[in-house]
Amino acid sequence: MRKVFLLLFLIPVLGLAQKPNVVIVLTDDQGYGDLACHGNPWIRTPTMDMLHRQSVRFTNFHSGTTCAPTRASLMTSKNSNKVGAWHTIIGREYLRAEETTMADHFRAAGYKTAIFGKWHLGDNYPFRPQDRGFDEVLVHGGGGVAQTPDYWNNDYFNDTYFHNGKPQKYKGYCTDVWFREAGKFVQKNKRKPFLCYIALNAPHGPYHVAPEYSKPYADNPKIPNANFYGMITNADEQMGLFIEKLKKAGVYENTIFIFMSDNGTAAGVKFDKEGNVTQGFNAGMRATKGSQYEGGHRVPFFLHWPAQKLPARDVNGLTSMLDVLPTLLDLCKIEPIKSAEFDGISLASAILNNETLGPERILITDTQREAFLVEGKMSAVMQGTWRLINGKELYDLSSDPGQRANIAEAQQEKVQELKNAYKPWWQDISQHGDEFNRVIVGDKKQRVVGLTAHDFFALDENPAWNQDMIRLAKGGNGPWKVKVAQTGRYRVSLRRYPLESKLALDAAAPVPPAEPGADPYPVGKKLNLRSAKLIVGTEVIELPIKAGSQSVDFVVELPAGDGVIQSLFIDDAGNEYGAFYAYITKLR
Repeated sequence: MRKVFLLLFLIPVLGLAQKPNVVIVLTDDQGYGDLACHGNPWIRTPTMDMLHRQSVRFTNFHSGTTCAPTRASLMTSKNSNKVGAWHTIIGREYLRAEETTMADHFRAAGYKTAIFGKWHLGDNYPFRPQDRGFDEVLVHGGGGVAQTPDYWNNDYFNDTYFHNGKPQKYKGYCTDVWFREAGKFVQKNKRKPFLCYIALNAPHGPYHVAPEYSKPYADNPKIPNANFYGMITNADEQMGLFIEKLKKAGVYENTIFIFMSDNGTAAGVKFDKEGNVTQGFNAGMRATKGSQYEGGHRVPFFLHWPAQKLPARDVNGLTSMLDVLPTLLDLCKIEPIKSAEFDGISLASAILNNETLGPERILITDTQREAFLVEGKMSAVMQGTWRLINGKELYDLSSDPGQRANIAEAQQEKVQELKNAYKPWWQDISQHGDEFNRVIVGDKKQRVVGLTAHDFFALDENPAWNQDMIRLAKGGNGPWKVKVAQTGRYRVSLRRYPLESKLALDAAAPVPPAEPGADPYPVGKKLNLRSAKLIVGTEVIELPIKAGSQSVDFVVELPAGDGVIQSLFIDDAGNEYGAFYAYITKLR
C-alpha cells in the first residue's frame, strides 16, 4: 500500500518536470484584419479574441506572402527561397530533402510529433511529412482540399485524407476533422511531451462551409465573402473545443499554444482602383495575399503558456516565421540538431523577460512564384517601421500605415541602407536557385510513386493544379524532375484521372453530389484520345490508347540518378495534353 501511495504522490511531481508541449495552429489565408480583436467589426472570433487577451502578441510579425513559402520557413527557420519552396506548384513547393525540420528537432528530443491538415511541401518521398520527422500524419494532398494531388472528389465534407500515407475516409467538415483527430493525439500522448501542428486548409478556397456558419454574414453588403468569414468562425469554434480537450487531458497549463496565419487575407477585403477599401476590413494595410506590401505578409501571432503566467502584452519589434523554431527550442530547452542553421532568432527573452527587440533588425520577404528565382522581384526590405518595396519605393508605417506616400526621393540615405541589406541576403538565399528538389522513384520507402500535373515543371502556363482543371482538361504541360534510386525496369502508368476514380481515359468525369455549402464540381470534358507518349530523357515511346481503358502502361529501363519524365496524350484532332497522373513502380 505504501508503494502505491508513493507512486501516486510522484505522478504530479513528474508531470511538473515534463518539458512543455507545443501546439501550433496555422490558419490558411486569414489576414491580420480577419479577427474581431484586430478591429474587424463584423467577424465573430471569440476564441481568437480570448487568446489575444491572454497571450504575448507579436504585432509586427511577418510571414511569406503565400502558402508553401511560409510553411517551409516555419519548419526550418530558413528563408523559403533558400530551401526550394518559393512557389505553390510546379515542384517549386518541395522542401529540400537535406533540410532539418521542426519535427526532426522535437522528435530527436523525445517528443511525439504530429501534423493535421495542410503540409504543402511535397506529396512524395522524400518530401512527405512522414519523411520529415512527423510520427503521426493526417493530411490532404497538395496545397488544398480538391487540388490535383488530393483524393478524388474531396470537397471539404466527409472526405478521404491520407493517414500515415494511406487513404482513409473521415466523417465531417475538414476543419472539424483536423481538430478532432488532433484531440485524439493529445489524449493518447498526454503523459509524454508532444508537438502538435494543426495546419488548417481553411479559409483557403474553394470557399466551402456549412450554411450555419456563413448565414450570419450573408446579407451584409460590407462583407466581401460570407463563406470566407464563415470558415474562420468555424475554425474559431473548433479551436475553442480543442482547447477544452487540452484542459480535460490535463495538459493545458504546460502547453505552449501558438496561433498564427500563413499570409495576408485572400478574400476578406476589396479595394477600388485608388486603394480605398470598398468591402471588408484590412486593419488599415495595403494589399492582400501574394503582395510585397504590408497586407500580403503581416499576420497575427499569439503565444500563450499558462504555466509561465506570462503577462498578456504586445511585442512591437520586427519578427517573423523564421523566429518560431529557434524560439520554441529555447523555451523547451531543446538542443538543436548539430547540422541545423537558422536564419531566425530566438524570441525567448522577449517572451519570458519582456526584453525589448532592437529597432535595427532587418528582415526581407518577397513573392517569387517563378520557375527560377528572379533577383529583386516583388521584395520588401523591412526595418522597424521602414519598408523598401522593390528597391524603389520607401514607406514609413509610423506615419503612413497604408503605404500611400512614397518618400524614397526624400530619404535616399535610408533607401541605400536597405538596398545594401538586400544584396548579401540575395546571395545567401539564391545559392540553390538553379537546383531541383526531385521526387525519388524506385526506393523502398515509397514503392509506388504517384506524380500529378500539379507538379509539372510547366513554364508557359500554370498546370492543372486543381480537380476542376482536370475535369476540364486545362493547364500547361511540362516534365517531372525525378531522381531514380536504382537502375532497373519500371512500369509507368499514365492516366487522365487518379487511380481511385476508376474512370476511363476518354470519360467525362461525372459531377458528384455537393454538400450544402459546397459548390459542385464542373461537368467533365470528354476527350477522344488516340495515343500516349512517354518521354524519358531523349527517348520517346508512343503507344495507342484503347477505348475504355483507364491507363496506358509503359515498361522502361531507367538508369540511376537525376532524370526527366514527360507525358503526352494526343486526341484524334492532334491536340496534346499532359497525362494528369502517372504512377511509377519498380518491377525489378
